[in-house]
Amino acid sequence: MELAYYSDFAVRLVNTEEPARGKDGLTSVEAVRALFGPGRQTARRANEADVTRLRSVRARFRAVFEAADAGDEALAVGLLNALLMEFPVSPQISGHALRDADGRPDWHLHIADHAANATADYAATASMGLAFHLTEHGADRLGICRAAPCRNAYLDTSTNRSRRYCSDRCATRANVAAYRARKRLESARTDRAAADGRADGTGRTAETIHDSSAAGDR
Repeated sequence: MELAYYSDFAVRLVNTEEPARGKDGLTSVEAVRALFGPGRQTARRANEADVTRLRSVRARFRAVFEAADAGDEALAVGLLNALLMEFPVSPQISGHALRDADGRPDWHLHIADHAANATADYAATASMGLAFHLTEHGADRLGICRAAPCRNAYLDTSTNRSRRYCSDRCATRANVAAYRARKRLESARTDRAAADGRADGTGRTAETIHDSSAAGDR
C-alpha cells in the first residue's frame, strides 16, 4: 500500500464532524472501525475509549487543515509535526500478492499496525499520509470547503490548484447561491432606480433622466 493512500485517513476523520450543523458521526465503536476501511487489523481492537480519543485527535487534524487553508503553512507544519512525534509510524516493506510485469513482488512502503491501540494506529497512519501529501504537493493543497455551512476538509489534487470545495455537490450549491445573490442585487438596483424615477415625478429611471440631461446639454 503506497503512502499516498494514507493521506485520506486524515480527511475521513475530520469529516466525521459537521461543526456548523452540530452533527457528529463519531459516536460508536462501529463508527471508529468503519474509518479504517477493510483489512486493517487494529480496527478490531477498537473500544469505547477510542471514540473519545479519536475525537480529540480529530480536532487537531482539523486545526492542521484550517491553518493550511488560511495560508499559515508554518502553523500547519508545526501542528502536523506534533502529531508525527506523538504518534510515530512503524513502516515496513511489503509486496503482498502484487507482482510486476516480470513476476517479481511490487515492493512498496506499508505502515504496519503495531500501535498500542486503535487511536494511536489511526493517528499515526493519518499523520504520515498527510505529511507525505503536504511535502509532495504543498500545504496549499490542504483545504476547507468554502460552501457554507460545510466545513469539510479536502485534499486538492487538481492540476491547477483550483479546488475550493469538498465535493461537486458543494460546488454546485455555492454556484447557485452566488447566482441568486447576483440576481437579488440586480433586482435591488432596478427597484432603487424605479423609485428614484417616481420621486422625480416623471416616472423615468435615474439612468433615463441622466441620459436626457446629457442630450439637452449637447
